[in-house]
Amino acid sequence: MDSVDRALVHALQLDGRAPFSRIAEVLGVSEQTVARRYRKLRSAGVIRVVGGVDGSQLGYTSWTIRLRTTPDASGALGAALARRADTFYVHLLSGGTEISCFTQARLEDGETPLLEKLPRTGKVLAMSAHSLLRGLAIPGGWAGLAWLKEEQATQLRFATTQERRVRADAADHALLDALATDGRTGYPDLAAATGWSESTVRRRLDQLRRSGALLIQLEFDPRALGYRVQARLWMSVRPSGLVAVAETLATHPEVSFVGITTGTTNLMAEVICRDTADLYSYLTEQVSSLHAIQTMETAPVMRTLKRIASSTNVSAQPSTSAAARW
Repeated sequence: MDSVDRALVHALQLDGRAPFSRIAEVLGVSEQTVARRYRKLRSAGVIRVVGGVDGSQLGYTSWTIRLRTTPDASGALGAALARRADTFYVHLLSGGTEISCFTQARLEDGETPLLEKLPRTGKVLAMSAHSLLRGLAIPGGWAGLAWLKEEQATQLRFATTQERRVRADAADHALLDALATDGRTGYPDLAAATGWSESTVRRRLDQLRRSGALLIQLEFDPRALGYRVQARLWMSVRPSGLVAVAETLATHPEVSFVGITTGTTNLMAEVICRDTADLYSYLTEQVSSLHAIQTMETAPVMRTLKRIASSTNVSAQPSTSAAARW
């Protein structure tokens, strides 16, 4: 990836639906160059713009689930999880002996239905489920994507407002489904999918985005940017220092997500580093200085099977496996 690619990726992080013409003007290149680079990066699986809904505004609670499996079962179980519509960020961890993922459930339903449907098999050695009480947004998104100068970023950054809360309803489903497939779907195609006029689509999409109910997010492959090591951290933090530690972690450029959870550990984080040496330095120099952290478990991400809405190389397993039946 050259400087134009990196600038384009940062621009899409700031506003995934920014017109190519506006991005081109800010980057100082032609609109055709921006469109061609975007198609190339998307077709190579480096980036993808997708639309998602803030589940908390629809009465959902998020869960992070951790499974420990026998090494021969992790691939099949992980692939089965990735194929489900109610999962996101499905990872194989720790040399293929663990799986982690997120899912959502309605508050009135209690625990996520996914927990009831996990395969009853000896291949699953242990499981833990943590309700995500609060996720801390990283200011401006993960710092590893930053490339533009601040004056350029200011011209592209999409601003939300919490002054008017707008909830997505049943009438919005066709719109949201189309954006979940491609967050940059054009207004004519969105109008065809919803049966609305283009002006209605524009107005409703803008309302949902500015309220924070609709999130246009950038999926990306850190390896294409030179970051070859990812890891999940589970920490037990003294309650009196929990919020302070979470907010401090959210300022670290290595951290892409921080969440306060229920369970035996009360804080989880996702980190992205260039290599194992950088991960070692981060853990021993920065995380270790946060004295409210009492215990910590670290699990390297070996393979990402699914991010927000896409599945990566999750081919079907033989039908005799527990995962395929599930």
